[in-house]
Amino acid sequence: MPLLKRFVYYFGGLVLGLCFLYFFIGGSGASCEMDYLPNARVLKNIRLKERVFSDKVLQELASKQLDTSAISTLLEDGDVLFSESNTDGDPCNVYVIRGKASEQWLKITVENCENQAKVNDIFISNSK
Repeated sequence: MPLLKRFVYYFGGLVLGLCFLYFFIGGSGASCEMDYLPNARVLKNIRLKERVFSDKVLQELASKQLDTSAISTLLEDGDVLFSESNTDGDPCNVYVIRGKASEQWLKITVENCENQAKVNDIFISNSK
């Protein structure tokens, strides 16, 4: 069989296979997210829980004209600083998360318990 004919058969099967995957598996909600890395797992765990904000955090957000959606953005795209976090907490782990939201750099401290995540502290700056 000529080499050109082999390529035609190969790419024809590849296209049919991709169409099959797109139409049949694409609508099932299956995803290839990278939630198996430690940073993504911690952020997803916190996002799924009820969030409670301390009065200090709410006052600091209001003084910088931000709202709690900045925290939500940070929990999507932020970086967990494991070196500054306490991952061996007895009742709750404490994580420090840093990232950019609303054109400002935020650094928050989250107490991640079994049923809720409490944002205890926040530091807001214009530069990293």
